[in-house]
Amino acid sequence: MKISQLMLFGVFFIGISSAEAQEKTSLTLGEAVQMAWEKSNEVTLANTKVNTKLYELKTVKNNQYPDLKISGQYQRLTKASIDMPNQGESASLASPDRAMLGMANLSLPIFAGFKIQSSIDAYDNLYEAESANAAKTKEDVALKTITYYTALYKAQKTLDVLNENQKSAKQRVTDFTELEKNGIIPRNDLLKAQLLVSKTQLSIDEANNNINNINYYLTTLLKLDPSVKIQVNEEDFFNLKTSNAPTSDAIALENRKDLEAVRLQGKASEANIKIAKAGYYPAISLLGGYTALDLKDIITVKYAMNFGIGLSYDLSGILKNNVHVKEAESRALEIKNTEAIMTDKIKVEVQKSIEDYDLAINQSVVYDEALQQAAENYRLVKDKFDNGLSDTNDLVEADVEHLNAKIQTALSKATIIQKYYELLSVSGQLSQSFNLSKI
Repeated sequence: MKISQLMLFGVFFIGISSAEAQEKTSLTLGEAVQMAWEKSNEVTLANTKVNTKLYELKTVKNNQYPDLKISGQYQRLTKASIDMPNQGESASLASPDRAMLGMANLSLPIFAGFKIQSSIDAYDNLYEAESANAAKTKEDVALKTITYYTALYKAQKTLDVLNENQKSAKQRVTDFTELEKNGIIPRNDLLKAQLLVSKTQLSIDEANNNINNINYYLTTLLKLDPSVKIQVNEEDFFNLKTSNAPTSDAIALENRKDLEAVRLQGKASEANIKIAKAGYYPAISLLGGYTALDLKDIITVKYAMNFGIGLSYDLSGILKNNVHVKEAESRALEIKNTEAIMTDKIKVEVQKSIEDYDLAINQSVVYDEALQQAAENYRLVKDKFDNGLSDTNDLVEADVEHLNAKIQTALSKATIIQKYYELLSVSGQLSQSFNLSKI
């Protein structure tokens, strides 16, 4: 009985340890991005659309190959009366009781007004455009992952700083309690110290709430169990080399996948104009066939082969086709205007992203200086307070300023990385940076 209890306790302990191990997962930024690419619904849908376009392209390519159709019939006949008037009154044939017919027809398109090749060109460009859209979706998912990951790091770092500050705030309350008992400080000073602990606790609760929400967003994106707690890797925010950050929109105009998709759609629209103009031309095809017939006791036909050229020309379509051509040309013009609008939009996005990135770097320098100043200010105020030259208000204010400086300094490093990746994203280099670095 004791052994069973010990075994149950051991299994229970192992189960708890396994659950705790599963609850917290450490992920680097690169691992999170790779996981999002493999599991996100957005990427899966984008890849499916690419496959659909590929099958559409293969279907259109099949139009350039010959059509071969085979048909056959076998029929049982009733007692048929067959007369041959031109052969005399007594001419008659035996009554067949079955008939068999077999046919094979071959049609090979030779010329269709360049419609077939133009259709292949159009769908080939649409396939490439969908592939570019899939690549853009991949970049968008990567940026979303980076945003969540950075936000989670900021929330966790804020919580660490708050918890550290809370310890010193609680210790101050303990010290002030003794001083207040001995009549060294008024009760009002103790209440101010206790109030700071309460305010810090509120900030801690808010930071925990942010962590839980962001963690849920990230686990949902990565298709992880919601109970998993993701622990970010600080090295991703301090060891990344950002010296290759883009400084102009030239790279973006060359690498942006959404712009590339629009350009490819423009090529497809030009091919569609050629498809519409194909209605002005006749269609010519090579024809061939084979026929076999067996009408029992009457006639047997074998090796009846035929071949020739087929021509079709829709004369009324010549007058009607002009509208289709105008429609195709108008759609092509729409895409050109769309490309021009997107080009301007990309230029604005890149410029803004460059400014935001530079601002994050400059702010980080200021925050570093502010942290040093806040730390020195707190040291001086604390020294004055210990010597009775400063009151509690000054000490609490200096402590709060020091806390804010520590939080802002910690967050500014992550902001630089976030703005750097945003700059890579608007420049069309985000996915490439992760593929090349092999994080």
